[in-house]
Amino acid sequence: MPEQRSKPANTGPATSGTVLGLDYGERRIGVAVGNGLTGTSAPLETLPARNGIPEWPRLDTLVREWQPQLLVVGLPETDDGTEHPLARRIQAFSDRLRARYGLKVRPVDEQFTSAEAESHLKDWRREGRRGRIRKEDIDAVAAAVLLEHWLSQETSHD
Repeated sequence: MPEQRSKPANTGPATSGTVLGLDYGERRIGVAVGNGLTGTSAPLETLPARNGIPEWPRLDTLVREWQPQLLVVGLPETDDGTEHPLARRIQAFSDRLRARYGLKVRPVDEQFTSAEAESHLKDWRREGRRGRIRKEDIDAVAAAVLLEHWLSQETSHD
């Protein structure tokens, strides 16, 4: 489960340092930060987007602040193996990220991350740790969930 936000150390190779996760959407892009050493992630925020284009200055600030060693972008897979309708847009977004920041960009299956994120948020609300759940909250937590999935895949291959 994604944890509360705290700034992790930026050390070691790509999977042991800071990683940013992005949950791409046409109107919103959730952003999370993770640490490969601990295998944990935390939601940061949700950026408004127009036709899948984020507020670049805000994303620039997050990249500068967290200094990630790589970026992880959610790419939904379909049950029948066909290309997801957003796959090409997500690939173009990944290409722009790579060119803009000079970082490696890794895809991770994001299928069901929004449902998992909403479940976490409902649990936190029941526990009294948060109030009303907004779409923006779901996107940021979904980014943390997909990032944690990627981190667990990476550490299981080490």
